[in-house]
Amino acid sequence: QITFHFQTMKDDFERTVIDDSREAGIPMEIIVGKMFKLEIWETLLSSMRAGEVAEFWCDAIHTGMYALVSRGMRRIAEGRDPLEGQKHRCGMGNMFDYHSTGYDDLDELQRTPQPLIFIMELFRVEEPSAYKRDTWAMSNEEKLAAVPVLHREGNRLVLCKEFGQAATKYQEAVICLRNLQAKEKPWEDSWLKLESLVTPLVLNYCQCQLELGEYYEVLEHMTELLQKHNDNAKAYFKRAKAHAAVWNEREAREDFLRVAHLDPSMAAAVKKELKQLGERMRKKHIEEQKCYQGLFQPPPVPRAG
Repeated sequence: QITFHFQTMKDDFERTVIDDSREAGIPMEIIVGKMFKLEIWETLLSSMRAGEVAEFWCDAIHTGMYALVSRGMRRIAEGRDPLEGQKHRCGMGNMFDYHSTGYDDLDELQRTPQPLIFIMELFRVEEPSAYKRDTWAMSNEEKLAAVPVLHREGNRLVLCKEFGQAATKYQEAVICLRNLQAKEKPWEDSWLKLESLVTPLVLNYCQCQLELGEYYEVLEHMTELLQKHNDNAKAYFKRAKAHAAVWNEREAREDFLRVAHLDPSMAAAVKKELKQLGERMRKKHIEEQKCYQGLFQPPPVPRAG
């Protein structure tokens, strides 16, 4: 577990401050290997020593998830539920909340990912588990060799329907690859080779999250993947299923149709999903009508005895 303070700034002339944990008065804590949404932070912090202050410039390819991570941290600092807005309620509720973080500056970052500057002050490192200690002690060759082993173990656990454990294996494999990727220049051959190994692992991870009902987790990771690989039909398919699960009908239909366009061999599966989506939405509309029935009608006047 790593405890640190951080300051996030835009890479503009004014170095506009986006977040500062010291102003919130609450230091940040992460457990290495568990902060999958912004894995670049794990890489940066793991390169530092306790008591060190360091500044890092990160390309937009590594900062696409920052707005979502920041949203959760801000809500915690405000004493609010970090998952607020991610719970389905009767009626329309907050069906389209996914599209807004609730903070204008973060919405801007979400719409247009950009390079960011992070100033980190690391002031405490607690001993990790034995497995994570071994992972961070691995050489580059050992990390690369561990990936197919973790991948196969994840696949075995999926066959046993142990989706939570399988997701952990896929996640650990991705962490190994991301650590290797961080040492390469984005989009060069060596980086792309590693990315080709990351993509199927993230897809498998998200399939497990679908099975576990973690639909917003799927939306976040598939959206990030599609920012880099906008022709990946499997990613659109998984994101469509997640949208459908949280009642985002329009977005689900758009993604399903995109799948059929990119991969005609999936047309039958798309047709089946669209049919199921239509049936679910019809049932939902009936439930909503019942939920609101009589809401605006005056109460019956009691008869005189």
